[in-house]
Amino acid sequence: MDKDVFSLCFMCSVRCPIKVGVKDGHVDWIQGNPHVPGIDGSLCPRGSAGKSMLMDDQRPQTPLIRVGDRGSGNWRKASWDEALDYVGTRLKEIKETHGGHAIALGERAQLSTHVSKAFLKALGSPNHFTHDALCKGSMNTACRSMFGYTDGQMGINYGNTKHIVLYGRNIFESINVKEVNTLMDALEKGARLTYIDPRVNVTAGKAHRYWMIRPGTDLALNYALMNVIIKERLYDKSYVDKWIHGFVEFQDFIKDYTPEWAEQETGIPANEIKSLAREISKVKPGVIFHYGYRCASHQNEIYMRRSILMLNALMGSVEAKGGIFFKKGPGAEGGKPARKLTEQTFPEITVPRFDKVGTPDFPLPDPAHGAPQILPYAILNEDPYPIKALINYRLETLMSIADTNNTKKALDKLDLIVTIDINYSDIAWYSDVILPESTYLERTDSVQQLNGLKPMMFLREKAVEPRYDTLEGPIILKRLGERLGIGNYFPYETMDELVDWQLEGTGFTRADFKEKGFVSYGKSQIFWDRNDIPFKTPSGKIEFKSSLLEDAGFSSFPLYESPSKPADPDKQFRLVVGRTALHTHISTQNVPYLNELMSENVLWINREKASSLGIQEGATVEVASACGKGRIKAFVTDLIHPEAVFMAHGFGHEAKKAARSYNRGLSDAVLQENVYDKVGGSPAYHDTFVTVTPV
Repeated sequence: MDKDVFSLCFMCSVRCPIKVGVKDGHVDWIQGNPHVPGIDGSLCPRGSAGKSMLMDDQRPQTPLIRVGDRGSGNWRKASWDEALDYVGTRLKEIKETHGGHAIALGERAQLSTHVSKAFLKALGSPNHFTHDALCKGSMNTACRSMFGYTDGQMGINYGNTKHIVLYGRNIFESINVKEVNTLMDALEKGARLTYIDPRVNVTAGKAHRYWMIRPGTDLALNYALMNVIIKERLYDKSYVDKWIHGFVEFQDFIKDYTPEWAEQETGIPANEIKSLAREISKVKPGVIFHYGYRCASHQNEIYMRRSILMLNALMGSVEAKGGIFFKKGPGAEGGKPARKLTEQTFPEITVPRFDKVGTPDFPLPDPAHGAPQILPYAILNEDPYPIKALINYRLETLMSIADTNNTKKALDKLDLIVTIDINYSDIAWYSDVILPESTYLERTDSVQQLNGLKPMMFLREKAVEPRYDTLEGPIILKRLGERLGIGNYFPYETMDELVDWQLEGTGFTRADFKEKGFVSYGKSQIFWDRNDIPFKTPSGKIEFKSSLLEDAGFSSFPLYESPSKPADPDKQFRLVVGRTALHTHISTQNVPYLNELMSENVLWINREKASSLGIQEGATVEVASACGKGRIKAFVTDLIHPEAVFMAHGFGHEAKKAARSYNRGLSDAVLQENVYDKVGGSPAYHDTFVTVTPV
């Protein structure tokens, strides 16, 4: 029977609403959900390739248990009972010998993260961590230090903006369909776009103003912008007077950071810095200094992101139409959210996390996500205690944590590595057991609680039956939990039962999702009264002078330090990494349609620099850092700053059964040093210098 199924894409973490056309039990067509404004039936290239991923025969088709050395690719097929018995027995032995805290679980946060968090809590382990921390941990800390809210509790009102400033946020290639469509509508209505990046990309090509900034100097630029805004009184005075805590102290701090000073740091002319400050202030508060998404570039990341938030505050654009806002939940409409398994009562956990987040050693990062880059150090040094088992739930530990070679050394100390994934990821390839998850088209998932200007709930409904012997992640964890004596924390047998349990008390049922794929708690967008904004800081205001930072012994207004320089500027470059519209991080390089469009990455290098090194366009070069090296083809161009080289993230896979992506291009994680922002928590992926030589 032919049918249409409303669901949610999961070709990336955005989870765009989709409509899936099913014919004779097979996916015939996928399009954006036509009932969702801003989606209007459209999809990005990755979303359109969902059917290709579903039909791919180069993904795990049955549970697998390793029989050779780790990374050798020698497996034997197993039934689900055998595989789960094997994992359950090993985990139980580890828990009994070393305690539940010897087990860690990392995942790419998703709709059923509440299930995996409950799984670890029931085992008595605090060691759940997510990819969010690798991506934007310092942004999370910056937002909490300013507003008391996390970055996940904030949103951007693209549709009404008059001017948007993007710092390396390559929005037209790291595609969120609704965001992009809404921003394009705003630009067509006259909004202006300023883009700042060491590299000219698609977003730069659509900007009204583009600045090729010297890499690592964004904080200097923002200090200079705020110097002009405050000196010339371009800020929203009534808003600043009412809401900004520490403005007087900051006013004194910023006075010496002039545009002329910033020109020497950034390479951006002082008169242009002044021009942007004056231009954008004329259309306040409907302006956006975009605080970023992948906020993990430098070791001063928290202060750079705080400076962006400060610019928004000076413009009065916080909780303003066309600016940034705080997401409203069901309570704003008198409703209740979907239930989560984490709301149950669990055994008390008294040991610290493996990364020491939340302790005096590392006080400020959010324990809800942790600091995954600490994992190799924690395993190798057995500090604060031995970690013996790692469960990877669609988190690519080897290609997401910097310094792959060191991560492998750490993994080799573990007694057990288990991966739940839909792909032969590199960490799956290095695991002891692979538990294959059904793809998003083959499974019903936990409810999506979508807070925003208008709180809603979406549902991912199964479109077709699984092609292979795969299971839903929450079912895998439930069955594993039963083998570990914690099955009582999972009050469901099927995903349908889990969804029904989640919806209890919300006033909605499964039937309510059938017509459009979502339900709304209210009809109108909700902006808070700007005279009564419930900031969650101790002062009840926007804290330029941050109690969160100061109480932990950190400065709210650090003196600017120039970015470090390479030992040999003629031969070494700052490595910069980023996204492409055709792939999602490390997870889609083997998808047939997408691999055909882009099968490998290349190294962008400035033309003059390439010439001085004897590097020709398309030639193979060796790229080496203090911790690794590899080969890649050169892309010689004028469109990148001479101090930097760039490569797209997510290539250079080692899993041989993912044959299309195997050994194609180079992994940035092999090159990157595992250094990080010790205040905010994010890795510093752009603080590695590499040498580039022709082969």
